[in-house]
Amino acid sequence: MHLDWTALGRVAAVSVGGTVTVVVVFALGVLGLARPEGMREQRGGACALGLTRATLCFLACTAVVAYGIHLIVPQ
Repeated sequence: MHLDWTALGRVAAVSVGGTVTVVVVFALGVLGLARPEGMREQRGGACALGLTRATLCFLACTAVVAYGIHLIVPQ
């Protein structure tokens, strides 16, 4: 039995990189939702910007998860 260690290393690196990226983007989305709570009294524009950033981050996470499910489920 022969194992292609290079291919296994690539798969592991892409998996770890993708996971870290999705977690960071999700955390930025949560930060976008949390930060406007304290800024509502100060500025109205910052609230809209935070909600927009959070929405885009959550949509990006949803797209990555949907693409992963698309790859796993047989056609």
